[in-house]
Amino acid sequence: MNELLAWLRRRSDGDLLPWPAQREAARRFATSSAAVEAVALANDLLPARYQRNRAMLSIAQQQRLFGSCAAVVGCGGLGGYVLEQLSRLGVGRLIAIDPDIFVEHNLNRQLLATIANLGRPKALAAAERIAAINPAVTVTALPQAFGPDNGARLLQGADIVIDCLDSVRVRLALADCCAALGVPLVHGAIAGWYGHICTVFPGDPSLNHIYPPAAADKGAEQQLGNPSFTPALIASLEAAEVCKVLLSEGAPLRDRMLTVDLREMDFEQIDW
Repeated sequence: MNELLAWLRRRSDGDLLPWPAQREAARRFATSSAAVEAVALANDLLPARYQRNRAMLSIAQQQRLFGSCAAVVGCGGLGGYVLEQLSRLGVGRLIAIDPDIFVEHNLNRQLLATIANLGRPKALAAAERIAAINPAVTVTALPQAFGPDNGARLLQGADIVIDCLDSVRVRLALADCCAALGVPLVHGAIAGWYGHICTVFPGDPSLNHIYPPAAADKGAEQQLGNPSFTPALIASLEAAEVCKVLLSEGAPLRDRMLTVDLREMDFEQIDW
Protein backbone atom coordinates (compact mmCIF):
# COMPACT_ATOMS: atom_id res chain seq x y z
CA MET A 1 0.00 0.00 0.00
CA ASN A 2 2.86 2.39 0.76
CA GLU A 3 4.14 2.07 -2.80
CA LEU A 4 0.66 2.68 -4.22
CA LEU A 5 0.15 5.71 -1.99
CA ALA A 6 3.51 7.18 -2.98
CA TRP A 7 2.64 6.70 -6.67
CA LEU A 8 -0.75 8.39 -6.16
CA ARG A 9 0.81 11.36 -4.39
CA ARG A 10 3.25 11.91 -7.24
CA ARG A 11 0.42 12.01 -9.76
CA SER A 12 -2.01 14.10 -7.75
CA ASP A 13 -2.76 17.74 -8.38
CA GLY A 14 -2.41 19.02 -4.84
CA ASP A 15 -4.88 16.91 -2.92
CA LEU A 16 -6.91 16.05 -6.04
CA LEU A 17 -6.44 12.68 -7.72
CA PRO A 18 -7.35 12.80 -11.45
CA TRP A 19 -9.28 9.88 -12.91
CA PRO A 20 -6.54 8.91 -15.43
CA ALA A 21 -4.11 8.50 -12.52
CA GLN A 22 -6.65 6.47 -10.54
CA ARG A 23 -7.27 4.21 -13.54
CA GLU A 24 -3.56 3.79 -14.27
CA ALA A 25 -2.86 2.98 -10.62
CA ALA A 26 -5.42 0.17 -10.72
CA ARG A 27 -3.74 -1.26 -13.83
CA ARG A 28 -0.20 -0.79 -12.59
CA PHE A 29 -0.78 -2.30 -9.15
CA ALA A 30 -3.21 -5.00 -10.38
CA THR A 31 -6.05 -3.85 -8.17
CA SER A 32 -9.50 -2.32 -8.53
CA SER A 33 -10.53 1.30 -8.93
CA ALA A 34 -12.42 0.88 -5.66
CA ALA A 35 -9.25 -0.18 -3.85
CA VAL A 36 -7.35 2.78 -5.27
CA GLU A 37 -10.11 5.17 -4.21
CA ALA A 38 -10.15 3.70 -0.70
CA VAL A 39 -6.41 4.30 -0.32
CA ALA A 40 -6.69 7.82 -1.71
CA LEU A 41 -9.54 8.89 0.57
CA ALA A 42 -7.91 7.33 3.63
CA ASN A 43 -4.87 9.51 2.97
CA ASP A 44 -6.63 12.82 2.27
CA LEU A 45 -6.47 12.56 -1.51
CA LEU A 46 -9.79 13.45 -3.10
CA PRO A 47 -10.67 11.83 -6.44
CA ALA A 48 -11.12 14.77 -8.78
CA ARG A 49 -14.66 13.68 -9.72
CA TYR A 50 -15.75 14.80 -6.22
CA GLN A 51 -14.16 18.25 -6.23
CA ARG A 52 -17.57 19.95 -6.57
CA ASN A 53 -18.67 18.05 -3.44
CA ARG A 54 -15.93 19.53 -1.29
CA ALA A 55 -17.67 22.81 -0.47
CA MET A 56 -20.31 20.81 1.41
CA LEU A 57 -18.53 17.51 2.17
CA SER A 58 -15.14 17.06 3.82
CA ILE A 59 -12.75 14.36 2.62
CA ALA A 60 -13.63 12.45 5.81
CA GLN A 61 -17.32 12.61 4.88
CA GLN A 62 -16.54 11.56 1.32
CA GLN A 63 -14.64 8.60 2.76
CA ARG A 64 -17.62 7.73 4.94
CA LEU A 65 -19.93 7.72 1.93
CA PHE A 66 -17.46 5.57 0.02
CA GLY A 67 -17.40 3.08 2.89
CA SER A 68 -21.20 2.84 2.95
CA CYS A 69 -23.59 0.45 1.22
CA ALA A 70 -27.05 1.44 -0.01
CA ALA A 71 -29.65 -1.02 -1.30
CA VAL A 72 -32.10 0.32 -3.88
CA VAL A 73 -35.22 -1.84 -4.17
CA GLY A 74 -36.75 -1.14 -7.57
CA CYS A 75 -34.65 0.12 -10.49
CA GLY A 76 -37.40 1.81 -12.51
CA GLY A 77 -38.71 5.37 -12.37
CA LEU A 78 -37.42 6.26 -8.91
CA GLY A 79 -34.68 3.67 -8.61
CA GLY A 80 -32.80 4.53 -11.78
CA TYR A 81 -32.40 8.15 -10.70
CA VAL A 82 -31.51 7.18 -7.12
CA LEU A 83 -28.80 4.79 -8.28
CA GLU A 84 -27.37 7.38 -10.64
CA GLN A 85 -27.25 10.09 -8.00
CA LEU A 86 -25.75 7.88 -5.30
CA SER A 87 -23.03 6.68 -7.67
CA ARG A 88 -22.18 10.26 -8.63
CA LEU A 89 -22.25 11.27 -4.96
CA GLY A 90 -19.69 8.58 -4.18
CA VAL A 91 -21.55 5.95 -2.15
CA GLY A 92 -19.08 3.11 -2.54
CA ARG A 93 -21.34 0.05 -2.62
CA LEU A 94 -24.77 -0.22 -4.19
CA ILE A 95 -27.21 -3.13 -4.32
CA ALA A 96 -29.67 -2.89 -7.23
CA ILE A 97 -32.73 -5.12 -6.76
CA ASP A 98 -35.43 -5.54 -9.42
CA PRO A 99 -36.87 -8.64 -11.18
CA ASP A 100 -38.29 -6.74 -14.16
CA ILE A 101 -37.13 -6.04 -17.68
CA PHE A 102 -37.54 -2.76 -19.56
CA VAL A 103 -40.66 -2.39 -21.67
CA GLU A 104 -41.70 0.40 -24.01
CA HIS A 105 -43.92 2.32 -21.59
CA ASN A 106 -40.90 2.80 -19.31
CA LEU A 107 -39.31 5.12 -21.88
CA ASN A 108 -41.30 8.20 -20.84
CA ARG A 109 -39.77 8.48 -17.36
CA GLN A 110 -37.14 5.88 -16.44
CA LEU A 111 -33.55 7.06 -16.68
CA LEU A 112 -32.20 3.62 -17.47
CA ALA A 113 -34.86 2.86 -20.08
CA THR A 114 -33.47 3.24 -23.60
CA ILE A 115 -34.39 1.67 -26.90
CA ALA A 116 -31.28 -0.49 -26.65
CA ASN A 117 -32.28 -1.68 -23.15
CA LEU A 118 -35.81 -2.85 -24.03
CA GLY A 119 -36.15 -6.45 -22.92
CA ARG A 120 -33.09 -6.28 -20.67
CA PRO A 121 -33.15 -6.75 -16.87
CA LYS A 122 -33.33 -3.42 -15.07
CA ALA A 123 -30.85 -4.42 -12.35
CA LEU A 124 -28.19 -5.42 -14.89
CA ALA A 125 -28.71 -2.21 -16.88
CA ALA A 126 -28.23 -0.27 -13.63
CA ALA A 127 -24.89 -1.97 -13.00
CA GLU A 128 -23.72 -1.14 -16.52
CA ARG A 129 -24.76 2.49 -16.19
CA ILE A 130 -22.96 2.92 -12.87
CA ALA A 131 -19.80 1.30 -14.23
CA ALA A 132 -19.80 3.90 -17.00
CA ILE A 133 -20.28 6.75 -14.50
CA ASN A 134 -18.10 5.77 -11.56
CA PRO A 135 -16.09 2.54 -11.89
CA ALA A 136 -14.94 2.88 -8.27
CA VAL A 137 -18.46 2.06 -7.09
CA THR A 138 -19.09 -1.64 -6.47
CA VAL A 139 -22.53 -2.71 -7.69
CA THR A 140 -24.32 -5.92 -6.83
CA ALA A 141 -27.10 -6.43 -9.38
CA LEU A 142 -29.88 -8.72 -8.16
CA PRO A 143 -32.59 -9.34 -10.81
CA GLN A 144 -34.90 -10.86 -8.21
CA ALA A 145 -38.23 -9.96 -6.64
CA PHE A 146 -38.00 -8.75 -3.05
CA GLY A 147 -40.15 -10.65 -0.54
CA PRO A 148 -40.33 -11.59 3.15
CA ASP A 149 -38.57 -14.90 2.49
CA ASN A 150 -35.49 -13.53 0.75
CA GLY A 151 -35.40 -9.95 2.05
CA ALA A 152 -32.69 -10.43 4.66
CA ARG A 153 -30.44 -12.10 2.09
CA LEU A 154 -30.99 -9.45 -0.59
CA LEU A 155 -30.31 -6.60 1.84
CA GLN A 156 -27.29 -8.20 3.48
CA GLY A 157 -24.58 -5.63 4.16
CA ALA A 158 -26.75 -2.58 3.48
CA ASP A 159 -26.37 0.44 5.77
CA ILE A 160 -29.51 2.03 4.35
CA VAL A 161 -32.34 0.92 2.04
CA ILE A 162 -34.23 3.03 -0.50
CA ASP A 163 -37.82 2.11 -1.35
CA CYS A 164 -38.42 2.66 -5.07
CA LEU A 165 -41.27 0.16 -5.38
CA ASP A 166 -44.75 0.48 -6.85
CA SER A 167 -46.50 -2.10 -4.66
CA VAL A 168 -47.91 -1.21 -1.23
CA ARG A 169 -47.79 -4.84 -0.15
CA VAL A 170 -44.11 -5.24 -1.03
CA ARG A 171 -43.03 -1.91 0.44
CA LEU A 172 -44.70 -2.80 3.75
CA ALA A 173 -42.81 -6.10 3.70
CA LEU A 174 -39.65 -4.11 2.95
CA ALA A 175 -40.29 -1.85 5.95
CA ASP A 176 -40.76 -4.90 8.20
CA CYS A 177 -37.53 -6.43 6.91
CA CYS A 178 -35.57 -3.21 7.47
CA ALA A 179 -36.94 -2.94 11.01
CA ALA A 180 -35.87 -6.52 11.74
CA LEU A 181 -32.39 -5.82 10.35
CA GLY A 182 -32.09 -2.50 12.20
CA VAL A 183 -31.53 -0.58 8.95
CA PRO A 184 -33.10 2.81 8.10
CA LEU A 185 -35.43 3.01 5.11
CA VAL A 186 -35.98 5.98 2.82
CA HIS A 187 -39.49 5.74 1.35
CA GLY A 188 -40.74 7.57 -1.71
CA ALA A 189 -43.82 7.26 -3.90
CA ILE A 190 -45.12 9.07 -6.99
CA ALA A 191 -48.34 9.48 -8.97
CA GLY A 192 -48.91 11.99 -11.73
CA TRP A 193 -48.06 15.49 -10.49
CA TYR A 194 -47.71 14.25 -6.93
CA GLY A 195 -45.24 12.50 -4.66
CA HIS A 196 -44.23 12.04 -1.07
CA ILE A 197 -41.17 11.01 0.88
CA CYS A 198 -40.21 10.10 4.44
CA THR A 199 -37.38 8.35 6.25
CA VAL A 200 -38.20 5.43 8.52
CA PHE A 201 -35.83 4.38 11.29
CA PRO A 202 -36.18 0.93 12.88
CA GLY A 203 -39.24 0.88 15.11
CA ASP A 204 -40.88 3.93 13.53
CA PRO A 205 -44.52 3.33 12.43
CA SER A 206 -44.36 5.87 9.58
CA LEU A 207 -45.63 3.65 6.77
CA ASN A 208 -48.59 2.59 8.89
CA HIS A 209 -49.67 6.25 8.91
CA ILE A 210 -49.42 6.41 5.12
CA TYR A 211 -50.92 3.05 4.16
CA PRO A 212 -53.91 1.81 6.19
CA PRO A 213 -54.56 -1.94 6.38
CA ALA A 214 -57.17 -1.77 3.62
CA ALA A 215 -54.96 0.19 1.20
CA ALA A 216 -54.92 -1.04 -2.38
CA ASP A 217 -51.73 -2.81 -3.44
CA LYS A 218 -51.19 -0.40 -6.33
CA GLY A 219 -51.33 3.28 -5.49
CA ALA A 220 -52.74 6.31 -7.25
CA GLU A 221 -50.21 6.02 -10.07
CA GLN A 222 -52.58 3.49 -11.67
CA GLN A 223 -55.13 6.29 -12.15
CA LEU A 224 -52.84 9.32 -12.44
CA GLY A 225 -49.93 7.89 -14.42
CA ASN A 226 -46.35 9.14 -14.11
CA PRO A 227 -44.61 11.80 -16.23
CA SER A 228 -40.88 12.27 -16.65
CA PHE A 229 -40.31 14.92 -13.99
CA THR A 230 -42.04 13.54 -10.87
CA PRO A 231 -39.76 10.51 -10.39
CA ALA A 232 -36.68 12.65 -11.03
CA LEU A 233 -37.65 15.06 -8.24
CA ILE A 234 -38.74 12.51 -5.64
CA ALA A 235 -35.64 10.40 -6.36
CA SER A 236 -33.46 13.47 -5.77
CA LEU A 237 -35.13 14.02 -2.41
CA GLU A 238 -34.56 10.35 -1.55
CA ALA A 239 -30.87 10.66 -2.46
CA ALA A 240 -30.57 13.73 -0.24
CA GLU A 241 -32.13 11.79 2.65
CA VAL A 242 -29.65 8.95 2.09
CA CYS A 243 -26.74 11.41 2.23
CA LYS A 244 -28.02 12.95 5.47
CA VAL A 245 -28.61 9.62 7.18
CA LEU A 246 -25.25 8.13 6.19
CA LEU A 247 -23.40 11.24 7.38
CA SER A 248 -25.62 11.97 10.42
CA GLU A 249 -26.00 15.41 8.87
CA GLY A 250 -29.01 17.70 9.03
CA ALA A 251 -32.57 16.68 9.85
CA PRO A 252 -33.98 13.68 7.96
CA LEU A 253 -37.72 13.40 7.35
CA ARG A 254 -38.28 11.24 10.40
CA ASP A 255 -41.73 11.16 12.02
CA ARG A 256 -42.93 13.42 9.22
CA MET A 257 -43.69 13.24 5.53
CA LEU A 258 -42.98 15.73 2.78
CA THR A 259 -45.76 15.88 0.20
CA VAL A 260 -45.20 17.41 -3.23
CA ASP A 261 -47.82 18.84 -5.57
CA LEU A 262 -46.02 19.91 -8.73
CA ARG A 263 -49.19 21.06 -10.44
CA GLU A 264 -49.70 23.79 -7.85
CA MET A 265 -45.99 23.83 -6.86
CA ASP A 266 -46.94 23.17 -3.26
CA PHE A 267 -44.65 21.43 -0.76
CA GLU A 268 -46.09 20.52 2.65
CA GLN A 269 -44.80 18.66 5.69
CA ILE A 270 -47.12 16.42 7.66
CA ASP A 271 -46.05 15.44 11.18
CA TRP A 272 -47.21 12.21 12.72
